[in-house]
Amino acid sequence: QTLTSMSTINNVTNVPVIRPLACFDKLEIIDISKKIGTYDISTLPFEDCCTVFLPRNPVIKPKIADSLKEEAKIIDYQQMINYVLKNMEVIDLDKQ
Repeated sequence: QTLTSMSTINNVTNVPVIRPLACFDKLEIIDISKKIGTYDISTLPFEDCCTVFLPRNPVIKPKIADSLKEEAKIIDYQQMINYVLKNMEVIDLDKQ
């Protein structure tokens, strides 16, 4: 994420966003993942939210006003949350 993107996210949410690896470069993050045992699972051939929801042209310098405008289009959060909870599916990758 760019600094502009992180700033925009911070300005349109009231939930703290924790970024423990924000000051590390890619190779440092890979080394950490190997040390804590998450590297192997991160390289499995499964789609993750980054690849599934990645836009064709990601915005790297978002504007707070644009984010607030789009967020205002979502009126009933609770209805969305209830729908997701009712229709969620849990997949245990260890059993596949």
